[in-house]
Amino acid sequence: MFLVLILLLSQTLSALANTEKAIFLGPSPLHVPIEHPTLEDLHLDVLTPVNYSLRTHIQAEFPTGSSRYGQSTWLLLHGLQERQRYEVRICWAATQPTSFRLDTYELPTVFETPDLITSLAKYSETRQPTWRDFEDEKPSISTAGIESTIAFEDPSSILFLHVQAAADYYTMNKTLMEQVPPVFVDIILDPFVFNVFPRSLIPTAVYILVLAVGSWVLSKHISRWLTGIANHKTDSGKKTR
Repeated sequence: MFLVLILLLSQTLSALANTEKAIFLGPSPLHVPIEHPTLEDLHLDVLTPVNYSLRTHIQAEFPTGSSRYGQSTWLLLHGLQERQRYEVRICWAATQPTSFRLDTYELPTVFETPDLITSLAKYSETRQPTWRDFEDEKPSISTAGIESTIAFEDPSSILFLHVQAAADYYTMNKTLMEQVPPVFVDIILDPFVFNVFPRSLIPTAVYILVLAVGSWVLSKHISRWLTGIANHKTDSGKKTR
């Protein structure tokens, strides 16, 4: 009964927005050299078990012969634990019909695969700061981003996350057919507790457990009360005879 309630609740939440996910295990720690170019030079968004959520816009396009699953976006999953089970999911509004594909790759796999390293390089080029970015940048102790707080030189479990977004609609609006608008998404990295249960579902599980226990206790009290009323009527009927 408990598992059925969790399943029903998860289906209710998924109706609020479309969701695509991938489940994987943290790879073995890898020592990343600090000589340039480094992972920081890619200027990718980073998700960690601490900074586990990213709300952003992702570029999409209609599938083509060269990009079967749409436009590519690359992220880094950092600070993972070896053999720990994780789930990464992307959520977007149903008002933006899009088909997403999520793949995780270890660093050597990407660097040794021509198609993957080419895709990563092209995306990284779009992320490089321009001279205007440096000109507008003002010194501030509060401007440190996620990337600057991560020590990539330390051996750690790191994965590349490859997100491919393909527009999944047809309209008579020529503008929308020629220029696919960016998709507003939430990307979430969710560790599994004891490798069996997503961390984000713990509050929901606790709520359902409390509700189930409370319902069971309340039903016992109601049952006793109804039984008492029935016994009282039976005793009264015997006395009137």
